[in-house]
Amino acid sequence: MVKSRPVKPAHASLKPVGIGNESATTPKDHEIVTVESAPSIIAIGASAGGLEALEQFFSPIPVTCGAAFIVIQHLDPAYKGMLPELLQRATQMTVSQAANSMQVKPNCVYVIPPNKDLSILHGKLHLLDPVAPRGLRLPIDSFFRALADDQHERAVGVVLSGMGSDGTLGLRAIKENAGLAVAQSSDSAKFDSMPRSAIAEGLIDIVAPPEELWGRIFAYLNYNRRGLRTVTEPILELKSQSALEQIAILLRERTGNDFSLYKKHTLYRRIERRMELHQINVIAQYVRYLRENPQEIALLFKELLIGVTHFFRDPAVWEFLKDDVFPALLAGYPLGKALRAWIPACSTGEEAYSLAIIFKEVLAQNQLKQRFTLQIFATDIDQDAIDLARIGFYPSHSVVDVSVERLARFFSADGAGYRINKEIRDMIIFAPQNVIMDPPFTRLDIISCRNLLIYLGVELQKKLIPLFHYSLVKQGVLLLGNAETIGGFPHLFHLIDNKSRIYQRIEHLLPINEIDFPAKYFPVASIAQDEDSRPKPIANLETLADQLLLQHFSPAAVLTNADGDILYTSGRTGKYLEPAAGKANWNIYAMAREGLRHELASALKKAQHQIDAVHLLGLTVDTNGGTQSINLTVQAITKPLTLKGLLIIVFTDVAKPPVRKSPNAAQQFLQAELQEARDELQTMREAMQTWQEELRSSNEELQSTNEELQSSNEELMTSKEEMQSLNEELQTVNAELQVKVDDLSTSKKLEAELSVNNEKET
Repeated sequence: MVKSRPVKPAHASLKPVGIGNESATTPKDHEIVTVESAPSIIAIGASAGGLEALEQFFSPIPVTCGAAFIVIQHLDPAYKGMLPELLQRATQMTVSQAANSMQVKPNCVYVIPPNKDLSILHGKLHLLDPVAPRGLRLPIDSFFRALADDQHERAVGVVLSGMGSDGTLGLRAIKENAGLAVAQSSDSAKFDSMPRSAIAEGLIDIVAPPEELWGRIFAYLNYNRRGLRTVTEPILELKSQSALEQIAILLRERTGNDFSLYKKHTLYRRIERRMELHQINVIAQYVRYLRENPQEIALLFKELLIGVTHFFRDPAVWEFLKDDVFPALLAGYPLGKALRAWIPACSTGEEAYSLAIIFKEVLAQNQLKQRFTLQIFATDIDQDAIDLARIGFYPSHSVVDVSVERLARFFSADGAGYRINKEIRDMIIFAPQNVIMDPPFTRLDIISCRNLLIYLGVELQKKLIPLFHYSLVKQGVLLLGNAETIGGFPHLFHLIDNKSRIYQRIEHLLPINEIDFPAKYFPVASIAQDEDSRPKPIANLETLADQLLLQHFSPAAVLTNADGDILYTSGRTGKYLEPAAGKANWNIYAMAREGLRHELASALKKAQHQIDAVHLLGLTVDTNGGTQSINLTVQAITKPLTLKGLLIIVFTDVAKPPVRKSPNAAQQFLQAELQEARDELQTMREAMQTWQEELRSSNEELQSTNEELQSSNEELMTSKEEMQSLNEELQTVNAELQVKVDDLSTSKKLEAELSVNNEKET
């Protein structure tokens, strides 16, 4: 029976899992393990300096370990490698070069052949011709991602010595599928770039020198009910609901976030991973371990936050947004509209930046630049993720799903990665927020909540869907993940596209008491007063005062429909309108006095097509025996709904300017000086305009030079990556040849010794 690790006392320091010099127990050759159905597959990625690390890794592994190993190394495509022969010396397991359609078997090691990409489907290996040019290939990432998709929680990824960052993105995919991520410690690696990149991403479960890694991996798999298992392994006790609630309380006290209503299966699976890493097989003991080691609560919190995120995930969704959703949305808005979007659970920001880029492409595609804007609110409960998102810098392996065109247009090369351009970063506000507990954003046109609901229980889902409906404007759009739906709320949203899971808000009035606002949010609801408690009007005093003010102090105004028919008048309008001769006609076009008719027709037409009021200043209207200067204001009404579509026209008298006397000599002199000053100013303006044109031309030249330099920089970066890849391949070949040279030297020494012995005997 495998015993759980003793719980440390409260005063003991907690050492991060897999880090340090804590010795791991390596299974002996006689410890036979069985496999439930198929072997756990351990993928190992290595590059420069990887041969020595691989030999150290395989040396302690018994031939009957029960696992299968896939070795992915950067190889020279034109060189027939000797890696299988060299590794065979370090292990008693069968080592062979991977072949197409080869079934993975336990107690075997498979090595990627040169000039091939390797993938896996249902436990069977498949060889593919490389698509990326030499020097830009990432075979480790490629296979790790395929392994994660195929084996899910059974997948194990190991990154050993090497240059660059190949393997980091693949380990993220393995972690997202609840697999195990392992890395060689940086101080033990000849070339530490690859393991250091993975460790820096916060993905690694186990970090140790290569000779200790198998012991740690075996211990994890031995406690993992879905992987390797000893014959005498005890059955894990039934999960205790009380213990789970205690863990939720500890998380809430430490982080301020309540996980009690998350899906129980998700919580159990993540908690089990931490228990397996600590070799604790009783959940009650893990609760005690959490209480005595607060650092573990933070690690568990991070474990619960691991989500799937990368640029333009599910490309079909983004294409549908670009080609259908955004154009239809913008077509219903007036020019100049500022749209608002919210992305809860944004993680490190890839989805928020993807949405901003798509919006920019829509504006350019439809020639709507500068006519619409988009403000994106991206939130998450993970402060570390928010901090990374704000920076807008992503390593090269994080942008593999971004097209070359988008990289050139919206990103700038920056060292070992890319930085989002300022115009995109300025569109997004990143902030820590708990969508379950904090106030929601409102007046939103778009909410993108993809792959969050799948982790939440039914009760929370029923709470969030009405909240999203409340937050969206009329015709607002809601994006959900591929496995998510609106559930029992078809009266709130209708489906636009089933494949993309894009919904549009239905205008449906929800009473405030039917919306479960977050605990920290208290909307102000109108409280109806009892009929008896309402104050009674005082002898129509208010009505009389309103009439007096409207009659003597308010400007004259009329209310019309879109055709100009007068529906209501306020104040004295006789100076501006008069009945037309003949049959009674209450249309404002017929009643407008001379000086107003043409201007009024133009203003009414313009007001019907814009939000802001139309102002015409200094109009001269013919009155009875004279003229009157007025200002005219026309405003289309949007609220209240009963008056929507009508127009209000306001007439305001303007005092006539005083009649000027003929200028005297002094005034004429001053006017001449003023004219001279104006001429000089005009000359300076023309000179300034010339200078501005020259500066603009110089700026364009500098911009062109900058683009050329940036292009040259990108070419140099590409060349550097190619040279680095070639260097790694040469390092591998050199290591293999060095082994051969050592073997030949040993053989020559033996031959010389034999020759000397033979001569002596002779």
